[in-house]
Amino acid sequence: MRILLVEDDIQLAEGLAASLRTEGYSVDLAADGIEAQYRGEESLYDGVVLDLGLPGRSGLEVLRHWRGQGLAVPVLILTARDSWQERVEGLQAGADDYLGKPFHQEELLARLQALLRRSGTQEQVMLSINGVNLDEQAKEVRLEERPVSLTATEYKLLRYLMRHAGEVLSKQKLYEAIYEWDEDRDINIIEVYIRRLRDKLGSERIETRRGQGYCFPITR
Repeated sequence: MRILLVEDDIQLAEGLAASLRTEGYSVDLAADGIEAQYRGEESLYDGVVLDLGLPGRSGLEVLRHWRGQGLAVPVLILTARDSWQERVEGLQAGADDYLGKPFHQEELLARLQALLRRSGTQEQVMLSINGVNLDEQAKEVRLEERPVSLTATEYKLLRYLMRHAGEVLSKQKLYEAIYEWDEDRDINIIEVYIRRLRDKLGSERIETRRGQGYCFPITR
């Protein structure tokens, strides 16, 4: 899953990003409101952690703009601990939850996971399709009963394909789902990882739709 983390305290942002990545999220960072607004409009995110006290443009302005544009991405806002008015304004602007500073990273992770579950974007605990079983909690994959060893990128790609089973997904969409904003890679790398997954799971489990993209079929 891809998260946009908007925080102008670089040390705090990098620490949070590291924790989120450890939990399996892809994380893009933005340090001011102007950059955050642009990234939120240009990329597909499963969730946003948004500090309200930002340079350039406030978090409230950014949030109001997103909601005005019809962006329904789940947003967890970060506010000053004693600022009840900021929390109220954030919720009125369209935030889904809030967390006061200072906070423990474990609480932020728990709140974000709960928010994604409520919004319907959080991963299921177990995905089982066509003999492929992906365990989200253990981060393990089995083909029938046989364990399958995957790299982190292969795992992210398979998880995304399975979560969108039956849909035709373009290379661009798959690329945006597994790579972070500042990673400069050739989009054709997706073909390499698709081939690796086919080698490990069976070529019939990932279909190519010529000129459209790839599909993880629900039935074979």
